[in-house]
Amino acid sequence: MGISIWQLLIVLGIVILLFGTKKLRNIGTDLGGAIRGFKKSMNDEDTKSEDPDSLEAQADEQTRQAAEEKPRDKTKS
Repeated sequence: MGISIWQLLIVLGIVILLFGTKKLRNIGTDLGGAIRGFKKSMNDEDTKSEDPDSLEAQADEQTRQAAEEKPRDKTKS
């Protein structure tokens, strides 16, 4: 009881009649841009967490350096 190719073609024809090819092309372009933007942001997030030069990694390194310097300063005083 699946959908046949003829039923899909009828639905496609009705959609084209309702919206027009120009509107459908704009919708497709907008949808494609949104998907590309989403994938790009997901990839940026992944590389950000793996990138050693990221701001988070730099902040962690600065915290470690500050923690190592504090005991040395106390011994010098």
